[in-house]
Amino acid sequence: MAKDYSYEIEIKVRDYECDAQGIVNNANYQHYFEHARHEFLEHAGCSFGAMREAGIEPVVARIEINYKNSLRGGELFVCKLFMRREGIRFVFYQDIFRKSDGVLCAEAKVTTVCTREGKIIKGDELVEMLGEYISE
Repeated sequence: MAKDYSYEIEIKVRDYECDAQGIVNNANYQHYFEHARHEFLEHAGCSFGAMREAGIEPVVARIEINYKNSLRGGELFVCKLFMRREGIRFVFYQDIFRKSDGVLCAEAKVTTVCTREGKIIKGDELVEMLGEYISE
């Protein structure tokens, strides 16, 4: 799968995110991926507030994370992403690269669905909001 990223954000590892081994605790990568998605949505003009006003509640249905190389306290990294629509699902493909050497540290596939009043919907409204960012 070709990776034509539509958004990237630079983040710095904070010391408290590291475990006793001095590396980022694996749970924090999920926070990094989530932060990047939220910032991406704001960048695209489609914040959670705007979606809520439109009656749409996007929720994560599944997350797969592959850990490749560890990050350490104080290091800068770049989280890049692109998204695809797969049926009623919106799938975010995200990669984290250490900034100093470009090494891939983690990759994720985050599957989301849209709900309205607790029921899954097609999410056509989200396509209208994010259409230019959805990869084929």
